[in-house]
Amino acid sequence: MTLKTALAAALFAVSTGAWAFHCPIDMKKIDEAMSKNPQLSAEQMAQVKTWRAEGEALHKAGKHQEAVDTLAKALKVLGV
Repeated sequence: MTLKTALAAALFAVSTGAWAFHCPIDMKKIDEAMSKNPQLSAEQMAQVKTWRAEGEALHKAGKHQEAVDTLAKALKVLGV
């Protein structure tokens, strides 16, 4: 393995780990915003809950980028 390849692999491993820690933070932000009874329509509320659940499932499955992207949708609707 060349030095470049080793560095690239190390950077990838670190960046993947960083996303893993981002998911719980986003889930906590969503939970906190939801606890404040946001002014959302029933449809928006249902969608946020769905994205929150999907994000957690993706996180647990190790699909951290997908989890972050999904949780970001919920955060946007919540205005966070």
